[in-house]
Amino acid sequence: MKINILHLLDGAREAKGLSVIIDVFRAFTVVPYVFNNGASLVIPVGDEEEAWALKKKNPDFILIGERDEKPIPGFDFGNSPSKIFNSDFNGKTIVHRTSSGTQGIVNAFHAKEILTGSFVNANAIVNYIKKQNPSEVSLVCMGYACEYPTEEDTFCAEYIKNSLEGKSTDFVQQVDVLKRTSGQRFFDPSKANFSPPEDFYLCTQLNKFDFVVKADMSSVQIKLFSLYP
Repeated sequence: MKINILHLLDGAREAKGLSVIIDVFRAFTVVPYVFNNGASLVIPVGDEEEAWALKKKNPDFILIGERDEKPIPGFDFGNSPSKIFNSDFNGKTIVHRTSSGTQGIVNAFHAKEILTGSFVNANAIVNYIKKQNPSEVSLVCMGYACEYPTEEDTFCAEYIKNSLEGKSTDFVQQVDVLKRTSGQRFFDPSKANFSPPEDFYLCTQLNKFDFVVKADMSSVQIKLFSLYP
């Protein structure tokens, strides 16, 4: 099994084989929580206009997303796991627009199969990849707004790669480093209303969920696939 770690939009466009689009802070932490709260479908979109067009045709759709970390005006929720943690999405369709994660999904043109990636279901991802046993795996770290690599996405890719190769990872040390680097922003009082400390801790709950989230390649819609039906 060949395992590649790639970065940003160029990485998404280069991704081949079974591809994991990683966005720990916060898009692909939010999505598993959304499914865990009962959502039936998540539709990733690249821009706000597409999200609004879907909402116009389907008024019952729920809009979740961010621009420059902040909730998009008029959307139902921002891209914050703590804000949707207790929300009931039973049977709902979610339209999701973010600056990093969803951009990777819609740009992974050459991938044979796409999973979303974050720490909250990392072992489920590892187990799924082992079961599929593809010849090539692409772990795509989307970084901050697709502009530059970030520690959390790279650490997640390394965790998945190490696990696939039978190597250990010091996750506690990774979290400690994140608090002092890319995760610092969650402890900035000026950002507490849209990037609160609770988001950091929810995003670093390792293996909270035992399912993977897989993109429907025919319709570019993210659907839930449970490993343990």
